[in-house]
Amino acid sequence: MSNTVEFDADLIRRYAGSGPRYTSYPTAMEFSSAVGEQDHIEWVKESNRSRRPLSLYVHIPFCAHVCYYCACNKIVTADRSRAQPYLDSLYHEIQLQASLVDPERVVEQLHWGGGTPTFLSEQQMRDLMRVLGENFNLHEDDGGEYSIEIDPRELREDTLPMLRDIGFNRVSFGVQDFDPQVQAAVHRVQTDEQTLGALYQAREQGFRSINIDLMYGLPLQTLDSFSDTLDKVVEARPDRLSVFNYAHLPERFKPQRRINRDDLPSADEKLAILALTIDKLGVAGYQYIGMDHFSLMDDELAEAQRTGTLHRNFQGYSTHSDSDLIAMGVSAISAMPGGFSQNCVTVEDYVNALKESHLPVVRGVALCDDDRVRGEVIQQLICNHTLDTRHIETEYGINFSDYFKSELERLAPMVQDRLIRIGDHRLDVTAKGRLLIRNLCMVFDRYRVEKEESFSKLV
Repeated sequence: MSNTVEFDADLIRRYAGSGPRYTSYPTAMEFSSAVGEQDHIEWVKESNRSRRPLSLYVHIPFCAHVCYYCACNKIVTADRSRAQPYLDSLYHEIQLQASLVDPERVVEQLHWGGGTPTFLSEQQMRDLMRVLGENFNLHEDDGGEYSIEIDPRELREDTLPMLRDIGFNRVSFGVQDFDPQVQAAVHRVQTDEQTLGALYQAREQGFRSINIDLMYGLPLQTLDSFSDTLDKVVEARPDRLSVFNYAHLPERFKPQRRINRDDLPSADEKLAILALTIDKLGVAGYQYIGMDHFSLMDDELAEAQRTGTLHRNFQGYSTHSDSDLIAMGVSAISAMPGGFSQNCVTVEDYVNALKESHLPVVRGVALCDDDRVRGEVIQQLICNHTLDTRHIETEYGINFSDYFKSELERLAPMVQDRLIRIGDHRLDVTAKGRLLIRNLCMVFDRYRVEKEESFSKLV
């Protein structure tokens, strides 16, 4: 399949709507309290028997500043002393989780997210990595994919050298926009020197992959102003870019109520910004991975897509398609062959559960056979933009045409619009269809067929 993407504004307008981002299937909307601690324990034991590679996620919820666009589970505070009591509970969870895991299993992937992990002091970050290493089998040869999310405003002089020293080899910098007016409108003011200085220092320290997060659709953004932002990014040349579509949902996310709706760019201007982004990054040598993600052509992410081994999980796209995920910290979501399990979403509940030496799992979803086959179809489409139906038939013991008869019928208008091609034993997403991949995936999502929910816009 070609890795090109074709921008068709009329088609995008016609298919405009809302839908899941498919970081999991079923999505978190299907999680319920029917899943609890014991389910998680059994699923980890099952994962041990599979001998699959292991991934870890650690959630640090604290931020020193509130960004008005943010929809993450976070605690905004200037009180740094709140971090240590949380870490003490987190260390307890790490010990409990690790006690379930076969100690021979090597952690191939590690990610710290939030919030702002660099809210912690250098010593606290060293201690957290030490506790992880004492309880899990971490790589000691820099061979794993160990990443951390960073707010450039939260970096001290020794932060990046320390992070490299304790084993991180990938960083992701939150930027959103370089324009000072846009930054002020979303309460995230950071200078070019802060952002680019952090990127160049990370490169000097030998981090293997550097990602920058941008966001389009923010208040006061224009085509010209975002073009200037893209020019600065291209010149800095990070390995990867995430260019997210801002979803204005103030009824769900309280900080967004501080954004003046009248300052938001129109739908047509947002589309123009997206078209410009795809064009500029393509000319600069970036491959469109999908779902707002780009990478340089020689990056591991691009190579994984070309070889059909790309995966998508709660942290976005990944090269580790066969890893099981244990997630720790408030609101963190684990993913095992048996299902998904999520920790409680408030620090108070999290701490109280661990005081009783209970894993803080409060909800999730157990996977049935139908979930697994549909999840695989969605993974293949969203990651590799092609699907070998014979593989699905062999892997899951079904006849694809019979099992998905109604879905194939619902795809007919999308075939006519040349978003997808249906051939003998395969489905191929076209260059036009890549920007509307969520629409295509929703056809195979039986939960979306059955109910309507409020999601972010598809584009």
